[in-house]
Amino acid sequence: MRRLTGKAKEETLIELHSASDSQLTDGPAVLTAFRINLPSDEGSGNGVNSLSERASLPGHSETERLRPNRDTVFFRDGVRRIDFVLSYVDDKDERKQERRKTFEANLANEGLHLETEDKSESKDQKTYFLKIHAPWEVLAKHADILKIKVPFKESDIQHGQDVHLDWLSCPFRLPDHIMHPQTDYFTCPFDKNKEDFFLINDKDTFFPPSMRNRIVFYILGRVPYYSEGRTDKEKTGIKRLLSNGTYTAAFPLHDCRYWKAARDAECESERFNLYKHWARFLCFYKEQPLNLIKKYYGEKIGIYFAWLGFYTEMLFFAAVMGVICFTYGLLSYDDNKSSAEICDPEIGGSILMCPLCDKKCPFWKLNTTCLSSWQSHLFDNEGTIFFAIFMGIWVTLFLEFWKRRQARLEYEWDLVDFEEEQQQLQIRPEFEIKCTKRRKNKITQEMEPYLPVTSKCARFCFSGATVILWISLIVACIIGVIAYRLAVYAAFASIIKDPLRKIQLVGRFINPQLATSVTASCINFAIIMILNFFYERVAIWITDMEIPKTHLEYENRLTIKMFLFQFVNYYSSCFYVAFFKGKFVGYPGKYSYMFGNMTKLRNEECDPGGCLIELTTQLVIVMAGKQLWGNIQEALLPLMRNWWSSRRGRHNHENHISRWEQDYVLLNFSQIGLFYEYLEMVIQFGFITLFVASFPLAPLLALFNNILEIRVDAWKFTTQFRRPVASKARNIGAWQEILNSVAILSVVTNAFIMAFTSDMIPRMVYLYAYSKDSSMSGYINNSLSVYNISQMHPDNMPEDYWHDNSTTTCRYRDYRYPPGHEKQYNHTMQFWHILAAKMAFIIIMEHVVFVVKFFVAWLIPDVPSDVKARIKRERYLVHNYLYNYEVQKATAGCQLPHSGTSLTSLDEHEVVSESS
Repeated sequence: MRRLTGKAKEETLIELHSASDSQLTDGPAVLTAFRINLPSDEGSGNGVNSLSERASLPGHSETERLRPNRDTVFFRDGVRRIDFVLSYVDDKDERKQERRKTFEANLANEGLHLETEDKSESKDQKTYFLKIHAPWEVLAKHADILKIKVPFKESDIQHGQDVHLDWLSCPFRLPDHIMHPQTDYFTCPFDKNKEDFFLINDKDTFFPPSMRNRIVFYILGRVPYYSEGRTDKEKTGIKRLLSNGTYTAAFPLHDCRYWKAARDAECESERFNLYKHWARFLCFYKEQPLNLIKKYYGEKIGIYFAWLGFYTEMLFFAAVMGVICFTYGLLSYDDNKSSAEICDPEIGGSILMCPLCDKKCPFWKLNTTCLSSWQSHLFDNEGTIFFAIFMGIWVTLFLEFWKRRQARLEYEWDLVDFEEEQQQLQIRPEFEIKCTKRRKNKITQEMEPYLPVTSKCARFCFSGATVILWISLIVACIIGVIAYRLAVYAAFASIIKDPLRKIQLVGRFINPQLATSVTASCINFAIIMILNFFYERVAIWITDMEIPKTHLEYENRLTIKMFLFQFVNYYSSCFYVAFFKGKFVGYPGKYSYMFGNMTKLRNEECDPGGCLIELTTQLVIVMAGKQLWGNIQEALLPLMRNWWSSRRGRHNHENHISRWEQDYVLLNFSQIGLFYEYLEMVIQFGFITLFVASFPLAPLLALFNNILEIRVDAWKFTTQFRRPVASKARNIGAWQEILNSVAILSVVTNAFIMAFTSDMIPRMVYLYAYSKDSSMSGYINNSLSVYNISQMHPDNMPEDYWHDNSTTTCRYRDYRYPPGHEKQYNHTMQFWHILAAKMAFIIIMEHVVFVVKFFVAWLIPDVPSDVKARIKRERYLVHNYLYNYEVQKATAGCQLPHSGTSLTSLDEHEVVSESS
């Protein structure tokens, strides 16, 4: 229905469309829509009459009886497709009514067809639905503006077929019509003046639904809702109307119910196919129908699932190597001489250790850490070094092979030349509205909005200060957690056990270090979730304040802000355990204290088996907790919210609930919805690369999570979310550079973990330089220094010290000279030998891994050679076809502009040169 404005409120207008107006090829003129303009207090809020008010018209009862199924994606005439739906509730707010009336009139002026469903037809009896259809003229005009690529000839380039072992790959493959739902065509940017050049068999179906909703959303974002002649430019676009409550929702429609194919022969059942072959968990072992995902949801969502699937495939190899490394730790369990000495009552049971905290902690026997020493060996063994080096190479292979996969998708999905279009043509409406100053573009020579340098600098400074403030808040919280660890360790030490007095509760399974580590990790995880909840909103607010020019620029800025925050939020506790805990302890008689001696918070010591097991505990709790919480948020919350809002919808007859109402009760997928999906996976990527040396099973946990993640995300998109507006993207954006940075940092962190957190280097130095029989016998005694109890400061002594005249010394973990030596309590030469070995290991490991990384990156080209050849070949053929088309037009009598001819010939010459 075309909205006609300028009529008096009391006037009644019935609008008839002829068959040609409705794009019908045959048949008589039909009544497709009508409008009765009433006073505003009797109307629906924008002058549109309800269906119930039309009942008095002659013949209406017959029309109602023959009314088609309401579970459809077409207007009431059954011909015009619904490209977008707006919903609103008429709350008798005159300002909102005026905005809707003006906005819809301006939409009609743009050429869009509108049709309103009255609130009496909706399930809740209060929501109006405005259906929008874009006719051919509007689609052609904006496809020309947006330079949308459309087909003009079926491709004759043979695509290389992957070599598959049919008997092996058959169970994992999907039907061909699901994997390849479209024929491959040559494409070029649409030109409405060359309609006869393109393969337009049917104007109604030439632009697919995803492309149609993208065009309509582009129009909705730029149509004003102020009257002609007024200058309040900020009153523009559907986003502002949604934010001020004028409309409650704006969304394109799904093509059918997900559990049932569409009944209309003209309508696709792509949603049903996606659910059947992709979104169900029982399909977890099947390949993903990426082409169908791209066709239905757009290239941006398609790229995300392609990346997630490729990442999961590569995780399989890392998980296998991690399991092998862990298995080696299990198999070498009995050969662990160090743990055997600790557990030996004659060796570990005879070594008295100095108290681990002041006042509350007693002296303790070394064999009480027997269990934790065996646990440490599972992850801290010779295989861990090999696995850390392997992961440094794996991450390079993952990133390089992804670039090749991405390049192939760019070619197959026609995104090779998209970057320029995205930068120039996807300017955010907010930028156009808020930037009132204009200047001439040096390239196009057209006036365009811009943000002055002074305003830009001020906004960036405020934004940077806000990010630094929140990161400082995280650091303060981490310091608070560290203070908690120091304060409660003494309490756990006095409660859990008193080994000398044989008072045992659960000390066999839990020691003070483990209890402190687990509780502190849980508290830290809770703080992470709370800070994350608030910072997400702050990050969006300050990014909006910066007024980025394009959608791509907006997403990249938000990505950098969020990742910096999340990096500190999630990884800071792991960095503390890996690189700070146990490194600044001091020694008996001269301990180091947090915030100075006055606080009485003595710095933590590592377990005699090393801090690696505590890093493993920290990593498992934070990583597993995040994945569990993320899956609960992604699966259960949308399901419960949608069930609450539509708990009776599915039980009603399918004809009674319209397609737009079924989609209206679903959750909205925001424009930055994919941002959170990427963020979740990149944070996980950091866990399995930055700290993987401490937990070789991390890739296995990530693999299981991602197999579930793919199907949960697919299920969400297919069943729980409204259909997103299709948008283009040729790559994963700023996430690519973040992944590269994490990959480089991971080499450094794993080298430092192996050198300073693991006990591997001290054991190697002892074995090859200090062992008398070239074995690990005596290592434990060698690694513990001696302190004279009589020299211990009273503040460091236990309150209930049990005095034994036969025991005059205690042991502590360090390499220092014993009492009575001329350099007593100073570091021994072995300490410096170990330190030198650690530094040498870091340098050697980093150089080896980096050399291999850069060699692999150089060896593997970013774009496969066959894809390069196809791109050049296709460009050559496209320019040839365009040139021949222009020549034929000129021959037929159409005037060929001289500049266009020379440009085409020049382009052809350039393409031929490239391909030669």
